[in-house]
Amino acid sequence: MTTDTEQQHEHLFNWQVLVKRVVVIVAAGLTIYIVLPGITGVLSSWTRLSRLNAAWFAIALGAEVTHFICTFALQRMALRSDSWFPVVTSELTGNAITNVMPGADAAGAAVQFRMLATAGIDPQAAVSGLAAYSLIQIDGLLALPVFSLPAIIAGAPVGRGLVNTALVGAAGFVLFTTFSVILLRTDRPLALIGRGLERLRNNLRPKQAPLVGFAERLLNGRNAVRSTLGANWLRAVVLCAARLGTDYGCLLAILWATGSHPRPSLVLLAYAVAGVVGLMPVTPGGLGIVEASLSGMLILAGIASGAAFLATLAYRIASYWLPLLAGPPSYLLFRHRYGTGGTRGSTATKWL
Repeated sequence: MTTDTEQQHEHLFNWQVLVKRVVVIVAAGLTIYIVLPGITGVLSSWTRLSRLNAAWFAIALGAEVTHFICTFALQRMALRSDSWFPVVTSELTGNAITNVMPGADAAGAAVQFRMLATAGIDPQAAVSGLAAYSLIQIDGLLALPVFSLPAIIAGAPVGRGLVNTALVGAAGFVLFTTFSVILLRTDRPLALIGRGLERLRNNLRPKQAPLVGFAERLLNGRNAVRSTLGANWLRAVVLCAARLGTDYGCLLAILWATGSHPRPSLVLLAYAVAGVVGLMPVTPGGLGIVEASLSGMLILAGIASGAAFLATLAYRIASYWLPLLAGPPSYLLFRHRYGTGGTRGSTATKWL
């Protein structure tokens, strides 16, 4: 029999969940409405997909496959795992979940974490490894506008909007890198974050056993990842550069497939902006937002509007829709090998 306090907590939690979902849905709807003209332009290009140069499009698909291979290798290194199968299947499954639900980054990460724990990867290594991977991924993405600055400084004809974007991106890279170094080098900020997350989790799940010692676990995991990446920092930098470079190469090859003659430095800036926008968990996988922002930035970079819309659609097919379709088969293959998880799955749940 539940007490009045428990009923109040349950009522509050239900309202919190309802409000959160309503806010996410409304935000997603407003965002899609705002970028609707750009989305319409991109989607209207589907009838022209057959006009793409087949050879260049095949090169683009190969570059995107290489991008995911580098992603798997980087995650495998961060997780300190010798096995490829659980890393590949959990990443593809988590990526699919993230890309089909508004604001589902946490859900995708939670599923990936449970799958890794079920496969026998230490939960502490999974938490710290995925956190390290996220830091590396975001930092690398924010660094891309820096590489466009030399062309701008050299006097290349660049629109004012792209110049401002490059400067803001460079400033964001400096700030995020500073924040990352602080988390990796000092204990107090990470401990405060850990205690705050522990308190939040316990307030949201009052009926479950309280989570304790989460800050200490974060610090221990951070130390383990720091030592691992410290010994392999050059490999981590190479893999991060390769995964971003091949994804950017996919977009560049698709632009050539449309018959355009893009300027690589300006396309790099457009790619970086779209990537940062895609990190915002407003719509699933940045759906709609990325299409509108990327096509708009490509037009600013000197690509004809028709080619920009067509290239954006083809790029999203290669980078969003095809990996999304790989999610369900990956999960089924994982279940076939590891089953439902049993004890290991329950151990993973204690960390959430």
